[in-house]
Amino acid sequence: MVQGLDGTGWQGELLDVDAYLERIGYLGDRSPTIDALRALHRGHVTSIPFENLEIVLGRPIVLGVEALQDKLVRRRRGGYCFEHTELFAAALERFGFTFTALSGRVQLGAPELRPPTHALVRVEVDGGVWLCDVGFGSGPLAPLELVDGAESAQEGWAYRLERLTASQGGLPGVEQWALHQRRPEGWVRRHVFTVAPSYHVDYHLANYYVSTNTRSPFTGRLYAQHFAPDVHHQLDDTRLTITHPEGPVETRVVERGEVPKILAEVFGIELGAGDTARLVAGLPGA
Repeated sequence: MVQGLDGTGWQGELLDVDAYLERIGYLGDRSPTIDALRALHRGHVTSIPFENLEIVLGRPIVLGVEALQDKLVRRRRGGYCFEHTELFAAALERFGFTFTALSGRVQLGAPELRPPTHALVRVEVDGGVWLCDVGFGSGPLAPLELVDGAESAQEGWAYRLERLTASQGGLPGVEQWALHQRRPEGWVRRHVFTVAPSYHVDYHLANYYVSTNTRSPFTGRLYAQHFAPDVHHQLDDTRLTITHPEGPVETRVVERGEVPKILAEVFGIELGAGDTARLVAGLPGA
């Protein structure tokens, strides 16, 4: 279904599925099975980086499959959660999966209530219900079964789902969940979400806030992530952090002139000469 006025479709028929699957290295069967879902999820999160460079360069973040596949697939760039999730939803739609797009509230230890600025997907397949979170930048590698208390160890990375009660901060009468991620400092509540459906129009509104508001974490500095089975790279302006599963964390500040090379070699992001100059000029130390 083309994204229409009712807001219920994800433009799967507009997706160049061959190009998308080549981008994420998927070679499997194109049918809605749990094995296909796992392979699509892993391929997506390990192939397409998380990044906010368009915002840093003063350009808008444009949603919709045609814009997203041009940027994330053809030009081999990355994006943040709304871009990743809309592209992934189009692929799920094309494969024939039954799914619901959701919105989450990122916490990462924050005690206050935060706005719903994260996008993720709930998928029903082979008799189970699974959470796909391809747009956070730090995994998971595979879908997480939506079962209260379920922990998932994925090649050293670990995640846990918890259905929240009122005493745990849950909303009365609402099915609300928390996704926890194990970090070097211990378990951290990454975000909370309800199972109420979200639509393109909801993501469009949240995307505008996240990409333009001065209080957004993505409007004031460069931010990129690349996630792999054995390592997670994070670039925050000129601070590069390298994390291994169940292993050491290395953080160092790089020279601003090194950033374009790091983006290309570590994150797979290559910019034209004009964008490179503008990016470097805006980094700390300019």
